[in-house]
Amino acid sequence: MPELRAAAVIQAVLLLSAVPAQYLISRWVGSTQVQRYHATTRLLRIWKEWRASHLNVSAWVDWTSQQMTELMSMVGLAQEDQIAQESPPMEAMIFDNDQGFFGASKMVRSPHPPFVFLKVGEVVMEREGHMIGVVVSWDPELRAPPEWVNKETIAERTPHYKVLFSGPVPSSVIIAYLPQTQLARISGIRPDIPTLENYFTHFNGNRFIMRPWLRQLFPEDEDEDNSLA
Repeated sequence: MPELRAAAVIQAVLLLSAVPAQYLISRWVGSTQVQRYHATTRLLRIWKEWRASHLNVSAWVDWTSQQMTELMSMVGLAQEDQIAQESPPMEAMIFDNDQGFFGASKMVRSPHPPFVFLKVGEVVMEREGHMIGVVVSWDPELRAPPEWVNKETIAERTPHYKVLFSGPVPSSVIIAYLPQTQLARISGIRPDIPTLENYFTHFNGNRFIMRPWLRQLFPEDEDEDNSLA
């Protein structure tokens, strides 16, 4: 029995559907030859447009990438490889900067204000996308360039946290600077996120334990019992 290929099957279906299509056109659009010609032309034009927009792999890839970019922008996320190569300078600051924006300040956070509910090393969940991450820094209030502050609708005096999330591939990292209202502390989960070893020595079953250089910046975020666990 000869092997049927996908292209041959599609051609056969199109040929078999040609007669019913012509019948429908003549039945519902008109009985004259001119009316049928114009109806067929419109049908072919609609098919070509639909095929170009819905059956085109490149179009679907572009649409998916656009949706992911818009979603990450809505929650204040920036992907590390995009930051290094494609992102504008202001968004690159989320990864690191010398102005102290987005949790990058080298100022010691002490005392720990009571209204800052989360601590460095704690595992959190982002409330909108339910992504699991780890807090690596915080600011008692929003610290960002004026351009960022102007586009944000969140109160500037709300505590903000720098959080690491796993990216779409195992080796990628998503860095976020999120307000306290978008995060919830969780326990008993150890997320596998690249680069965490740069900030922490180990996971004690409840939270990540800071490296000495990070503990110097956040001395009250980790008590002695936890640091030795």
